[in-house]
Amino acid sequence: MLRKVSKILALTAVSSMLAIGSAFAAPITIKFAHVVAENTPKGQAANKFRDLVAERMGDKVVVEVFPNSQLFGDDTVLEAMALGDVQLAAPSLSKFDRYTKSLQLYDLPFLFNDMAAAERFQQSEVGNELLMSMADKGLIGLGYIHNGLKQISAHKPLRVPEDAKGLKFRIQASNVLAAQFDALGAMPLKKPFSEVFTLLQTKAIDGQENTWSNMYSQKFFEVQPYITESDHGLIDYLVVTSTEFWEGLPEDLRPEIKKALDDGIAFGNDVAAEKENSDKQRIIDSGRSEVITLTPEQRALWVEAMKPVWQKFEEEIGKDLIDAAYAANQQ
Repeated sequence: MLRKVSKILALTAVSSMLAIGSAFAAPITIKFAHVVAENTPKGQAANKFRDLVAERMGDKVVVEVFPNSQLFGDDTVLEAMALGDVQLAAPSLSKFDRYTKSLQLYDLPFLFNDMAAAERFQQSEVGNELLMSMADKGLIGLGYIHNGLKQISAHKPLRVPEDAKGLKFRIQASNVLAAQFDALGAMPLKKPFSEVFTLLQTKAIDGQENTWSNMYSQKFFEVQPYITESDHGLIDYLVVTSTEFWEGLPEDLRPEIKKALDDGIAFGNDVAAEKENSDKQRIIDSGRSEVITLTPEQRALWVEAMKPVWQKFEEEIGKDLIDAAYAANQQ
């Protein structure tokens, strides 16, 4: 009897060891959730990261990508991340003002003259420091994915700031963007990205602001007869993870995952640079929406109308930070 019990205990111990070994041998799964289409810069960056991890890391790490708000929207993904339901996300920079006021910087109108200036700032020491601005809230920034500069679409032509007065514009959940449209005498409405097409189609809103790639991939141009080429703001995304997940990764795997992510982001940013021109041309070629090119004098009026927003948020964001970002235009 004693021998039989010993045999059972031995078998149980072996089974337990095999179970433990099997658990450690299982791949690390990284769920990457985002809200845009797969053919956008962000969508392609996420897919490239997934493919690079599969190519370089075999069955040690598996990346699952969930586009088009399939898993979570930008308004809920960070809470889901805190619960461990998702490991990577790339919300618009406008989505982080609950966690840090510093990133509101990127919503300031007419801050960057072009994408090259935005890239210079983000790769600078100050820009890199911003990646860690939410570490005390349990979030770590891992890199910036570009989308492009924003244009304004509407059901009527917008050539001077007065043309926007009284119109309803969908915006991201950003107090800076709300102030931007308030400065025009317009009505900003904070609505999820996934609802924008329907809101435009039903004329529940009069217009919106977005990049060429988003307006093309989401077909906004099909329900907006006019797009003003204003280049007035930036839509970029911050690839973010939880401190708990990132620091809990095996030390030998973390650098490999980060390198694959960096390469995926670089690929997505190359896509963004190409799409800024090609998607604009596709919209023009469709004949569905007229693209309005502002004269230098008209654009100066938009700058003058929106520039007071800088001073309104100077204390929250930090004047030194704003000055450092604006200085990237001159480099």
